[in-house]
Amino acid sequence: MIVLVTGATSGFGEAIARRFAAEEHSLILIGRRVDRLKQLVEQLDVPIYDLPLDVRERDTVAEALAELPAEFREVDVLVNNAGLALGLEPSWAADLDDWETMVDTNVKGVLYMTRAILPGMVERGRGHVINIGSTAGNWPYPGGNVYGGTKAFLKQFSLNLRADLIGTGVRVTNLEPGLAETEFSLVRYKGDADRASDVYKNVEPLVAADIAEAAFWAASQPAHVNITRIEMMCTAQANGPLALHRDADRQAERRTPHN
Repeated sequence: MIVLVTGATSGFGEAIARRFAAEEHSLILIGRRVDRLKQLVEQLDVPIYDLPLDVRERDTVAEALAELPAEFREVDVLVNNAGLALGLEPSWAADLDDWETMVDTNVKGVLYMTRAILPGMVERGRGHVINIGSTAGNWPYPGGNVYGGTKAFLKQFSLNLRADLIGTGVRVTNLEPGLAETEFSLVRYKGDADRASDVYKNVEPLVAADIAEAAFWAASQPAHVNITRIEMMCTAQANGPLALHRDADRQAERRTPHN
């Protein structure tokens, strides 16, 4: 197969590239960090076309993918992995620039990539779009506001792609990891290594290879099988109870008669 992976320079993307390369599939690797991209290409012994590219740049994405070499043009698997979270501030205190960056990357970047690659898949009658979502798209948490919103969009977008693609032979999977130790938290906390490491303290989280194995498994099913969603968490993580804020003072005030 020819497998295109965005955000291939670290974390899930790099692990997914390595997993498919281990089975000798050809790769198109997209990432912004040219040095890391080149280093990864040198380490993998399969045909690779590397594209230093920012998925947020609509015109650049369209032009670059329209000019893929003939031997890489028929993409079999598109892995929309590029994405990030920025900040954990409550919504009234969050940085609008952070919100826009998350929407531009996690939502618009996926749209640009999918719209560029999908017509060829439909024309050939085969293909697989794997979107890397998150449990944050299913379960809210304080500070997850826009990040969770982008991943909820990705979940619904995947389902609607499935509806559009009935009868075309093209499959769609939304892969939804929970707590996983990569550079994710370091990016969220903008380089604060201490805060990032605290996220995984005394917990055995998922690692990038776990997500790569799930992506590879979904893509390796027979053509008549579509794995629609995979939600995966480490054993130490679970969905929490409904949150309640108890304010005794306010309750007492409500019960006090007013003249």
